[in-house]
Amino acid sequence: MIRIKGHLWMKLSVCAMALGSCSTIKKTTASRNNTPTVSEGRRITFIDGISTPGRHTSSSYSNSNSRDISISKHITYGSANLENAQGWQFKYAQLLDVPVENVLNHSLYKFIEDWMGTPYRMGGKTRDGIDCSGFVNMLVNTVFQFALTGNSVELYNKVRQRLSTRDLHEGDLVFFKIHHRRISHVGIYLENDKFVHASTSSGVMISDLKEPYWKKYFAGGGRL
Repeated sequence: MIRIKGHLWMKLSVCAMALGSCSTIKKTTASRNNTPTVSEGRRITFIDGISTPGRHTSSSYSNSNSRDISISKHITYGSANLENAQGWQFKYAQLLDVPVENVLNHSLYKFIEDWMGTPYRMGGKTRDGIDCSGFVNMLVNTVFQFALTGNSVELYNKVRQRLSTRDLHEGDLVFFKIHHRRISHVGIYLENDKFVHASTSSGVMISDLKEPYWKKYFAGGGRL
């Protein structure tokens, strides 16, 4: 009887230990389950201990795109056209001191190129010699397809609009009073205060309205 009681007591002791062990396991498991876990997104934002938050990355990407867009705004037709520019455009861009993409009137600059350096001759109308009004008449007739005749005074009286230097555009006429009280010289305005004309000293050439000589005798511009 005593042995049976002893054996029963041992079984109860073992069960009690087992129950205590299970309780400990459950608490440990519960404790582990309650420990905050690192989310997938957070694990992505930390690489080798370097913090790269998702918001910062998104902002950087957005700023990068903004920079690309702002740069693209500076890509214009003119700058794209520069790749196809020809030799004559570079030459006259340098003479006029303007961007190459501004020199576009091929027929105008081809005419000037053909006549450049032709000597001055009063009443002349050929490559052997030409005067200022003869050159202007021929250029306007050939390039702008506008029938025009007359000497410098007559051309001045034919213009329908008188212009100051700030209002001049390509193809307008520019007039001068040289050693006279009346108009005595005429040329064709190009761009950036430059004009082409047949001068008595150097023949057909390009000059600048800002040069002291031409500025002194400038009488105004005119548009046909």
